[in-house]
Amino acid sequence: MSSEPLIAVVEDEEHLAQGLIFNLEAEGYRVHHEADGTSAQQWLLSQVEHPAAILMDVMLPGCDGFSIVKAMRHAGQYTPVLMLTARGRSEDVVEGFAAGADDYLPKPFDLNVLFARLSALLRRSHWQKQQTVATFADENQSNRKSTTAISLAGRTIDLDDLKIHTPDKVIHLTVMEAELLRYLLDRPGKIVARKEILENVWRVHEDTDTRAIDNFIVRLRRYLEPNPANPVHLLSVRGIGYRFIAEA
Repeated sequence: MSSEPLIAVVEDEEHLAQGLIFNLEAEGYRVHHEADGTSAQQWLLSQVEHPAAILMDVMLPGCDGFSIVKAMRHAGQYTPVLMLTARGRSEDVVEGFAAGADDYLPKPFDLNVLFARLSALLRRSHWQKQQTVATFADENQSNRKSTTAISLAGRTIDLDDLKIHTPDKVIHLTVMEAELLRYLLDRPGKIVARKEILENVWRVHEDTDTRAIDNFIVRLRRYLEPNPANPVHLLSVRGIGYRFIAEA
């Protein structure tokens, strides 16, 4: 098996796909291309060699990019996904993050920006794998906890490793879930507006239905709250946003 990273390009626009393939191969990557959403999902869920990262268009024949990412995350696949969204569709950005995407790039995009975003995803993925190996080594040798771990409500939150350890399972966070949680944890007791989250966490500045963030909060409450229906840590501030309280 070749040592060059494999990048999956899921794009139905032939001229754009061929341009991406040419430039990715010129940069030393191997490339697998799928032009149909249904076949792309089948390949991503069944192939032996998982790609190092995925460039995923939103609008695809057969099955859209959001559905593919959701299916991957549901199957326990956390390959980094860079969503390619139509210009001006900030709702695509929000929905992509909700599905489990790691980053987004609006079309048309600058090729240098795409490679910068792709490199950042690959570095983050490599670093997380190294952290996992180091954590297992530490636990085997001295049962030490990660220095990035945060204890809350009987759970251990490791935002850098994108995991929440509960007494009976490990919950995998998407990058955006982790970034939202980090933003709130860094501001204990402070009221954080939904608009602030959109702009500072997701880098979305267009007019967007900020209630989409509520879905993320609901998921985080399921992960963290002893009783998600009656939260004591991730509190809603009616008409404004949210507030994180460390001590119930």
